[in-house]
Amino acid sequence: MAKYLLLKHYRGNPRPVNDVPMDEWTPEEFQAHCTYMDDFADRLRESGEYVGGAALSPEGTFVRYDGEGKPPVTDGPFAETKDLIAGWMVIDVDSYDRALALAGELSAAPGADGKPIHEWLELRPFLGNPPTITE
Repeated sequence: MAKYLLLKHYRGNPRPVNDVPMDEWTPEEFQAHCTYMDDFADRLRESGEYVGGAALSPEGTFVRYDGEGKPPVTDGPFAETKDLIAGWMVIDVDSYDRALALAGELSAAPGADGKPIHEWLELRPFLGNPPTITE
């Protein structure tokens, strides 16, 4: 089994086919999208391939360690993950091909007018154990 991260982006990736921003959807369109995502996750739970996932709020803050005391906090001016990442799901599957198939299916979540979004999802494998370096 291999774990993969599926990232849903707000922007910064190729435009989806049904490119209507979520804040312009009707409440019914939004609910249909959420139901699709929940049903997809439930099916993966049943197959044992679901690890976790969540939608993310657009609010966020960058923080870093800067010595003792209060850490510095910033909201820009550079692109931040809160502007880019809308949500995530972790899957644990038998193969890369299975991960690709699931990402393709998730891309079909409905959006405006109930039509599939056909959004691009980022599929990233979890880093395994680093290779042993021998001389």
